[in-house]
Amino acid sequence: MVHFNDIVAPGALATGLSVNGKKPLFQKIAQLAAAAYRLDADVVSEALFERERLGSTGFGGGVAIPHAKIPGLERMSGVVVLLDPPMMFDAVDEAPVDIVFGLLSPVDSGAEHLKTLARVSRYLRDDANVARLRGANSTEALHALLAGGESRDAA
Repeated sequence: MVHFNDIVAPGALATGLSVNGKKPLFQKIAQLAAAAYRLDADVVSEALFERERLGSTGFGGGVAIPHAKIPGLERMSGVVVLLDPPMMFDAVDEAPVDIVFGLLSPVDSGAEHLKTLARVSRYLRDDANVARLRGANSTEALHALLAGGESRDAA
């Protein structure tokens, strides 16, 4: 069972989020990251937006993995947001996105950044994992899934 409790803090989660564009989405991710990991929200949102300008991080199937390297961050950190309603994200398959896994990395985390990005990507390419995440109707249920437990344990 894959788990992400090593990189996703319980306070870095949101469900049922409604946003009307990438900029407000990245601002919300940055606010969650600032609270959970003691980061500067403006630095995080700007870094995510800068990375997104290079090309969309929406990789299909309703999933996006915006990611950025953050000065002062000491370890890999994640923020997971479930959007309702889904939003257009310029994803490769042009489908709207409703699962967003923001991945924040230390500036000097070359190989670790790529390995963690690959781990998140593998997890989110599994239809069963995606379906379970979509069924999480609370941050507690979402955290239980990401920590490697089943949703029934979160009830």
